[in-house]
Amino acid sequence: MRYRYAMVCSSNQNRSMEAHFLLKRQGFDVSSYGTGAHVKLPGPSLREPNVYDFGTPYKQMFDDLRRKDPELYRRNGILPMLKRNSTVKIAPQRWQDNAADGSFDVVFTFEEKVFDMVIEDLHNRNHIHMKSVLVINLEVKDNHEEAAIGARLTLDLCQEIEATDSWEETIDDIVGGFEKQHRRKLLYGISFY
Repeated sequence: MRYRYAMVCSSNQNRSMEAHFLLKRQGFDVSSYGTGAHVKLPGPSLREPNVYDFGTPYKQMFDDLRRKDPELYRRNGILPMLKRNSTVKIAPQRWQDNAADGSFDVVFTFEEKVFDMVIEDLHNRNHIHMKSVLVINLEVKDNHEEAAIGARLTLDLCQEIEATDSWEETIDDIVGGFEKQHRRKLLYGISFY
């Protein structure tokens, strides 16, 4: 694989981690992040989410929720999701704090507001290398079924990007073909590191 990929959603839990898990299994150089102020997981009601700091290990979240209400968090898929996440990496990471991780060639987001935050963050960074980075938003609902579909679509796009000599010259054709085949609209732009 020639390119470095980043998968970004709000809390680095569901959509970005499903894609990270799948791409990692396929041999891609991939990392994942969230853009929120905190990591939020569903709680017993909409007004009672479980809130953690970025950097809190997935295993610690798993143990906490299993202690609180194992049946609820097993039924809504949170415990299996956290178990999967802990096989990929130790803890959720925040995009805005990732400068030490180096630069990426392609960044995928799964929500327009996350796309906007990534683009804004890239514009505000010191552009030391002036290396171009492709940022693509594939809108994916934040549930387990849609995250799995989104991850497969992301893998398809990454394989197409890998198959080109230069994504800069072919990205319009890749996106156009993807949108036509899958009937899903993509947002994309180029920024710099």
